[in-house]
Amino acid sequence: MNEKTGRVLFMEEKNIRRCSWVDSATECYHDEEWGKPSHDDRYLFEMLVLESFQAGLSWVIILKKREGFRRAFDGFDYKKIAGYTDDDIERLVHNDDIVKSRGKIAAAVQNAKVFMEIQKEFGSFSDYLWSFVDGQPIRDVSAGYVNRTPLSDEISKDLKKRGMKYMGSTTTLAYLLAVGIYNAHEPHCFLSPELSDKPGDR
Repeated sequence: MNEKTGRVLFMEEKNIRRCSWVDSATECYHDEEWGKPSHDDRYLFEMLVLESFQAGLSWVIILKKREGFRRAFDGFDYKKIAGYTDDDIERLVHNDDIVKSRGKIAAAVQNAKVFMEIQKEFGSFSDYLWSFVDGQPIRDVSAGYVNRTPLSDEISKDLKKRGMKYMGSTTTLAYLLAVGIYNAHEPHCFLSPELSDKPGDR
């Protein structure tokens, strides 16, 4: 987020106002993905991987490497990733197209296994995730400006209990914002509920 300037970016040619954290590197992501409710397990896993790699880094770094991650992790196919061996992890550690953290790479493999266990228990990961909010997004602008919420604490605790790694409360909150559990678009943003129709599911 652009906390230093606090400016609202404004596109005069299209008369579009966006959330104050948006810049040229995050504009497309903001407009097309951030905060849109998703019930697609493949996409939910993709974002889980990317958010877990983002921990301690700038989201812009992850966005720039997103296609590299997609190639390296078999299109975010959690079934394939769950079967990765130590050799696969070693190969990925030397892949310049991704963040070369052995711990985070190993976590992606572990998290894929847990993801599938959750699917078996709940029918889908989406059903599990959305059960925490009774299937309805939470409209809360403040969630975009804090490090954690009671909900992110609750879900993070449950994910870690199930064996997921690198999904602390701060990372979990970023994930919940990304996949639309929270709608935190600022009131002036053209994607806020106050100014737009309800975003469709991915």
